[in-house]
Parts: sequence; structure tokens; C-alpha cells
Amino acid sequence: MGTLDTKSQEIKYLRDRILQSGLGVIVLDNGVLGEPQGIVPDISARETAIAAGTTLDEVRKKPSRGEAIDEMIRGCKVLVRKLCEEGRIHGAISFGGAEGGVMAAAAMQVLPPGFPKIVITPLASGVRPFGPFVGIRDMMVMHSLVDIVGINDISRTIFDNASAAIIGMTKNYRPMEIKGQKNVALTGLGTVQKALNFICPPLREKGYQPIIFHANGVGGRIMEDFIERKTFCGVIDLSTNELTDHLVKAFHDAGPHRLEVAGKMGIPQIIIPGCVDFFAVGPVDTIPEKWRDRKKYYHNPAYTLLRPIPEEMRQIAEEFCRKLNTAQGPVRIVLPLRGMSIGGLKGGSTYDPEGDKIFFETLKRGLHPNIPIFELDCHVNEEPLAKKVVEEFFKLMGET
Repeated sequence: MGTLDTKSQEIKYLRDRILQSGLGVIVLDNGVLGEPQGIVPDISARETAIAAGTTLDEVRKKPSRGEAIDEMIRGCKVLVRKLCEEGRIHGAISFGGAEGGVMAAAAMQVLPPGFPKIVITPLASGVRPFGPFVGIRDMMVMHSLVDIVGINDISRTIFDNASAAIIGMTKNYRPMEIKGQKNVALTGLGTVQKALNFICPPLREKGYQPIIFHANGVGGRIMEDFIERKTFCGVIDLSTNELTDHLVKAFHDAGPHRLEVAGKMGIPQIIIPGCVDFFAVGPVDTIPEKWRDRKKYYHNPAYTLLRPIPEEMRQIAEEFCRKLNTAQGPVRIVLPLRGMSIGGLKGGSTYDPEGDKIFFETLKRGLHPNIPIFELDCHVNEEPLAKKVVEEFFKLMGET
């Protein structure tokens, strides 16, 4: 994919390098402003616009560049999905600047996990979020070093490396295969690693495959994407902190639908409110003024964990209740009464028994009576909690 109105020479170079390897190439043009120069795309920009339900002439009349790009992204997604479903493509690659890179990466989100995907862009650098490029897919994002304008001694090496990468990935591509029916989704963070170390071995002993997602705002969304793909027989949601980050709009915000998909799919869930007693921000010296007086846990030089105030803990618990009460499958709640994270343990820097109590009491009042709640007099990282989690999970699975 490429904006051939501005990147004809570069896309032609990439196409020719791939053709030399013996692979076929389909060039999709998503340019808006002009016509290709020196290359004829297999799918023109006009066809891309039509796939979006409009015309290129109408796209060019949009009042802003962003609105035009939105239309072309829509068309790219339709075409890329169709090409993939028809088995006509086995890898995807694009060069792009601000618009072209984001367009291609957005379109590649429709490709399945494991499918080779590469975006080369000068924006893959500096203090920038990678969300617009990576999304919830296994995207390879490559820094171009220079702007993607012409072929020169620097860009040629970068382009050759990129073409070699997509050639190798495509020739070796095999669709992702999740084997067996006993796959269990878990969420985790470093602050509950000990709990994971207790929970996973007995699952494996019973023939289950625990697959752990990092609850960093993206991991929870990826887990729920796989749940919708019917990958898992059950969920052990140990790190539900992404709900906290969504409430306060912090780093690990997974969006408004976290903790909903498993319930809609009717998959058994064990819910532990691990890590809901903090939200993640950057280094200490970058904490916004409104949060500087919060209790804090120094996690590492890049991340500081801040304690929610009691009112926020109440709101988080209400969100738990709202989402879990609509679940179509069985739900079990396990509460660690002595702390939900490392910093939340008595004596820890984010210890706040009042906030914990408000959270627990709000949960108990608000959850539907058919959702059992197990209160354990221990910390989230202690073995008794892990044993209870595994015990309840096995019961839901019909295991002795």
C-alpha cells in the first residue's frame, strides 16, 4: 500500500525488489491528491475510494486532509480484508509519512494476528505513541531514518532491509493456529507476577495452556479480540487495572469496553481486582500537577504508579458491577483483602485501607446475587489466593 501521488518512486523500488525474489506483488494506491508517476497500481486510488462507498473526486472535495484520509482508510480496509479472505495476499508492507503510514497501519488492522505486516515511516521515532501504527496487531514498525522522498544511499539500505524482511516473513508465513480447546486467558503485570507463578503450574498440570496478556492498555484489548475469535475456554482476569486507567485517562487505558467481551461470549470468568489500586503515569518529574500529591509507587524510571482516591475506587467498583452483572456466562470474584498490588500491601507506599474497603463494599453491594464473591484474608501475591482462584476455575470447568 502506498500514496502513489507522492511515493511512486519508492513504492516502485520496493515492488521491484520483491518481484526479484520470485514473489508476486499487488500494489494498492491510496493517494488522494494526484496521479501515480512511473508505476501503474493493481488497485487504483479511484477503486480504493469506490470501496469506501464514494468516489475519488468526492474525496478530493473534503474540507480537510483528515476527512479525505478517513475515507481512503475505509476503502483500504475493505480491499485488504477481501484480498486476505480470498487468499491473494500473504504479507503486507507500506512506506509512508504521517498520512500514508497511518493509513496503511490502520488498514492492516483487519489482517489476522500472525499475518506479516510492516510499516516503514519516519514517525517511528522520538517521543511518540505507537498506538496509531501498532493498534492491537503484531505490526512491525520500522524507522526510515530519512524522509521517504527518493532513493539515495541511506534510504536504499533501509528499503532493501524492509523488502528482505517482508520477503522472508511472507515465504515463511503460516496462519496462526491455536491448538486444542483448553486455552486460558490471563492478564498480568509485574506487580502480580508472584500470583501468576502460583496460578499457571496447576493449570498446565491439568492440560490447560495459560496465555498471559500484559495489562498495559493494549494487552486487555488484544485478549478480548482473541476471546471474540473463540480462542479461550475461560478467563482468569488477574490485572484489571485497565479500568482504573480508563477512569482517570492514564497510560494503561484499554478503552470503554474492557471487561465486557468475555461476558458477552458467555465464557467462564474468574475476576481478581489485581492492580486496580493504582494507575500508571510517566517518570516522577512528569506527573501532572493535579496528581502530584497522590500516594505513589516508583515502578521504574519510565513509570510511576499513583493511588486512586477513595471516590475513584468507588467509581471503579461500580464499573465492575455494571459490566459483570450483564455477563452471559458464570463469574466468580476473588477479593484479596490485604492488598491488590505490591505498593498496596500494608506498609507499602500506596497502602490505603479506606480506599480498599470502599472498593470491596461497593462491589459486594452492587454485584448480582448469582455472582459468588470469595473474600480472602491475604495479599494478591500470596499462595492461598492463587489456590482459591485455581480451585474455582476448575469447578467452572467441571474438573475435580
